[in-house]
Amino acid sequence: MSTRWYPLYQRGNPQLRVFLPNFWMKLVRPFPSQQPNIIQFQCSMEMTKYDIKNYLEKIYNVPVVDVRTKISLGKFKKDVGKGYVIKDDDQKLAFVTLPKTMKFEFPDLFSTKTDEEQEREKSLEEAKKSYKKYIEQNKNRPDIPSWFSI
Repeated sequence: MSTRWYPLYQRGNPQLRVFLPNFWMKLVRPFPSQQPNIIQFQCSMEMTKYDIKNYLEKIYNVPVVDVRTKISLGKFKKDVGKGYVIKDDDQKLAFVTLPKTMKFEFPDLFSTKTDEEQEREKSLEEAKKSYKKYIEQNKNRPDIPSWFSI
């Protein structure tokens, strides 16, 4: 169910209605590594197990075998200046089990380096080499500024 308002239907006008759910889910990397067919999500507190299963099956066409949920409490912190206690928001975690034949692996987004990054690394290495050469040449003259060298 959505709380968004849609334009009223009037005869002759096209229906430009889109269903936008109030729920959200965020894929998170589990801290203790899980089996390859178990995925961990952080989701809105209002979602039930059935909502999570329907959300993944209907919107993303992911076959779901089982859903387990857990509410993790937010951390308590003491404010340094005023001294009162601050509590972070609670989080609902959903552990979704896929069929045994399916495996989920996180994509490696930062593995390939672009040409610009390779050029930056090359220029950084050259700068490091020239700095080491400068240090070697001037190691016996610590008080003399760099602009005074020959």
